[in-house]
Amino acid sequence: WSPVAILAQVSSGEGRTRQSSQTVALAAMVCIRQATVEDLIAMQACNLQCLPENYYMKYYFYHMLSWPQLLFVAEDYNKKIVGYVLAKMEDETDDEVHGHITSLAVLRTHRKLGLATKLMRATEAAMIETFSAKFLSLHVRVTNRAALTLYRDTLGFNIDDTDPKYYADQEDAYFMKKTFGPQGAKPDKKKPKASGGLLALQQEKAEKGDTKGADEQ
Repeated sequence: WSPVAILAQVSSGEGRTRQSSQTVALAAMVCIRQATVEDLIAMQACNLQCLPENYYMKYYFYHMLSWPQLLFVAEDYNKKIVGYVLAKMEDETDDEVHGHITSLAVLRTHRKLGLATKLMRATEAAMIETFSAKFLSLHVRVTNRAALTLYRDTLGFNIDDTDPKYYADQEDAYFMKKTFGPQGAKPDKKKPKASGGLLALQQEKAEKGDTKGADEQ
């Protein structure tokens, strides 16, 4: 293939279709699995390549020893770690039991494959099933538009507050939260109301009761 031919192909519908197929194929060759102690060095290496917020190895061990269920990695067909999520549980006495994302990263070569979303959903499910988490929180730079789009539009987080000068370089951070449903379960899609009579009244009361319970948890 000449450079001109390749450029023509990418500009055409055929090129876009092939590019999309290659993206799907690449994503299919990456698995999301629970992290192990053996993955920690690769997770740290991924962090150093992707983010300005870095951690000593003992901090990774701290997460692994305390909350091994919440650490996940994205591993490609060559057994290379191309992404990870580092998470923990918070149980302050003045707040509900909830999870917190310490760090999330995907190598630039493997972005736009949905891996960050899959990593986040894996740790969310583990928080709910293992610890009955009521909500999940995280910090993100106010200038990180891509991360904001992921958290808010794809994963359903909301901006709860702004922490001034949160990062080492004095940049502000948004504090974001995602609330889970009753008993730590994700909220189900709203069911259609029953029509007519006593059944409709009973269902309406039940729904109000569920809403109140969710707000209190």
